[in-house]
Amino acid sequence: MDFNNNKPIYQQIIDLCFTKILSGAWGPDRRVPSLRELAAELTVNNHTVLKAFNYLQSEGIIYPRRGLGLFLAPNAKQHVIQVQREKFFQHTLPELFRTMQLLNISIDEIEAHLHSI
Repeated sequence: MDFNNNKPIYQQIIDLCFTKILSGAWGPDRRVPSLRELAAELTVNNHTVLKAFNYLQSEGIIYPRRGLGLFLAPNAKQHVIQVQREKFFQHTLPELFRTMQLLNISIDEIEAHLHSI
């Protein structure tokens, strides 16, 4: 994974986990990679992955099974969709509209462009 400098690495790991969940790569009630497995795969410090996993666990997205590891919660995908939608409407969309305004791009132009793709 190529990390960028604009966002903390643990947050980028959370985003990666969200992508795995939304794409179906991680399924409900299925084991997710261990902290050490993911840290080795991403070549990051265990504590960085721990911070991401602590967030996912605090949100009820993953849960531990004693002696078996961490598992994806049954409703994880719906929860991630809700979190990502909130993030989109609170951060991404306002930034998009600011950029559109600066570039004098109308919603009609966006719609026309989308239809041409």
